[in-house]
Amino acid sequence: MGRPNAGKSTLLNAIVGEKIAITSDKPQTTRRAVRGILTRPDAQLVIVDTPGLHRPRTLLGERLDDLVRSVWSDVDVVGCCLPADERIGPGDRRIVGELAERVGPTPVIAVVTKIDKVSRERLAEQLVAVAALAETVPACIAEIVPVSAVSGDGVDVLVDLLIDRLPAGPMLYPDAESTDEPIETRIAELVREAALDGVRDELPHSLAAMVTEILPPEPDSAKPVTKVYVTLFLERPSQKPIVLGHKGSRLSSVGRRARLQIEQLLGTSVYLDLHVAVAKDWQRDPKKLRTLGFGG
Repeated sequence: MGRPNAGKSTLLNAIVGEKIAITSDKPQTTRRAVRGILTRPDAQLVIVDTPGLHRPRTLLGERLDDLVRSVWSDVDVVGCCLPADERIGPGDRRIVGELAERVGPTPVIAVVTKIDKVSRERLAEQLVAVAALAETVPACIAEIVPVSAVSGDGVDVLVDLLIDRLPAGPMLYPDAESTDEPIETRIAELVREAALDGVRDELPHSLAAMVTEILPPEPDSAKPVTKVYVTLFLERPSQKPIVLGHKGSRLSSVGRRARLQIEQLLGTSVYLDLHVAVAKDWQRDPKKLRTLGFGG
């Protein structure tokens, strides 16, 4: 967990060894508690990637923050991500203070992320700053670990520290499983990730994606093709031309990028049909939030 853009989803993917959570440079890209599963001969680690904690301005934001806090009560150890390329700020102090109040005996590991983006001197400064932050909440932060999800530096060390704090018990998932995310959710998220690329201002927050239908390949087809139908939802009609682009060129580009990843996920050729619709102010509408999978 951590504030938006702290590198949580990229770290999850690095730990599991495959793409489970979508990533982008847009804040609040993660909108669900995404579980990634790493199974080793000695242990099984279930990592829960949560949305970035922030001061919400919409009903969706409130529900995402509530989701993060609900996860805290279900885990055996918390990884609090603090990016090395951004100085410790009020948001980090607020989050760590809240952790100290809420998680009780659950150990917290401060994970200093994105160390590949900074010099050794800057990293040393950040580690000192995180240590000072840890001193403000005695007995809350058990370890401080610098990692780079891009280069892999420190990831194995972090995994070992997390596993050391897990209780003994049976495996929760089969060996080969890497996530419990439904395939429809993963496909919708890949489409949203592709659509986020290159958009700015308020549009990233206004984008949602939902799979409306998946048609499996014909049984006797010489070249199996899965047909996937996805709707991209926006909040205002004025946003539609931005997503579509000139004569639909941008939407076609989004479809091409998403289709390649969906084909890797499904293991077949894919026909991807994208439709753009307006669900007015859906981030603030309880009924529309439920329809889009953000029930509360």
